[in-house]
Amino acid sequence: MRHLSILGSTGSIGKQTLEVCRKAPEDFTVEGLSCGSDIDALYEQIKEFSPKAAAVSNEVKGAELAKRLKEEGIKTEIFTGPDSSSVIAQLSECDTVVGAIVGFAGLEPVYRAILKGKTIALANKETLVAGGDFIMPLAKEKGVDVLPVDSEHSAIWQCLRNGDEKNLDRILLTASGGPFRGMKREDLETVTAEKALNHPTWKMGGKITIDSATMMNKGLEVIEAHHLFGVSVDDIDIVVHPQSIIHSMVRLKDGSVLGQMGRPSMILPIIVALYYPERGQAVSSPFDPFAQGCNNLSFEKCDTEVFRLVKLAYEVGRQGGLLPAVMNAANETAVMSFLDGKIGFLDIERTVFDVCSGFAGLAGKPVDIDSVKEADKEARIKALEVLKKYSL
Repeated sequence: MRHLSILGSTGSIGKQTLEVCRKAPEDFTVEGLSCGSDIDALYEQIKEFSPKAAAVSNEVKGAELAKRLKEEGIKTEIFTGPDSSSVIAQLSECDTVVGAIVGFAGLEPVYRAILKGKTIALANKETLVAGGDFIMPLAKEKGVDVLPVDSEHSAIWQCLRNGDEKNLDRILLTASGGPFRGMKREDLETVTAEKALNHPTWKMGGKITIDSATMMNKGLEVIEAHHLFGVSVDDIDIVVHPQSIIHSMVRLKDGSVLGQMGRPSMILPIIVALYYPERGQAVSSPFDPFAQGCNNLSFEKCDTEVFRLVKLAYEVGRQGGLLPAVMNAANETAVMSFLDGKIGFLDIERTVFDVCSGFAGLAGKPVDIDSVKEADKEARIKALEVLKKYSL
């Protein structure tokens, strides 16, 4: 039996993880849950799964939830504040931490969990984008498995599990292309948040959906794959595959290509990570190659002249150091501004480029938890300054 702490339990990945737990109560217990501020959803999760502890980043909301639970005689202990998810990540009763907090906020709880020797099921790509240079060596030092939950990285990992990684030639990282695949750059100037949030294949949270629209999501995943699989970013190709049936592929040195296929759902990669090294039972309906949309697969190159953040991510990945943390912080700040209606769609890209150019001296600098947190903080301050010139 796995004993889980689920960080970001009220988000898309968190809810799907709990769906797996719901279907297999003999295989999983939920020891801890955490969220940002959605205490109504967290309350229902606590009632159903009875975790030992839960965390709410928003202190006011957390106090409200704690009072509500006390009045109802529910024993789950509530922690609040920006560091509360780290408490849940380190619970002694838990052996596996699902890192599903969106953005940079997910890095420190995962770091703390690794220090405690917890297995990590990682859905938070920013953890490795910003901190991969010290997270992966630390995991190796502590004998901790970092199991990818991103569908693309899970696919790559599954393709490599039964072979020797020294046979790997290239990673072929698939991308749906997002809602604006095939559009000209000038068309993107007038894109609205409503259009950008209308993803053709996946149902995701706001931040990751906008990242998919700008294709920054794929740039982040290139850097994530670089750290997970120990390959250069230049040995990773982005393959636009609109049907999202092949979740990624690897090419081996003999020219063979292996791919993992499945429906566009996060349930399968969650199951693969949580049951490792075994294979769990199917929770959703199995893949049907004859179903509509599954029997006519296509592949295209990623247009990095239209989606320029992809090109930037490759360059930042090559330079390394603290620059990936800067890029990530600028992107998170700009995406939130776009979702708030304060800037245009392409202003996200412009902001990230401007901020990265201002921090070029951080490329190749030594990386640890403190230096990454400081770079993140400084980049967000700079991004807010830059955003003023693009304000609508």
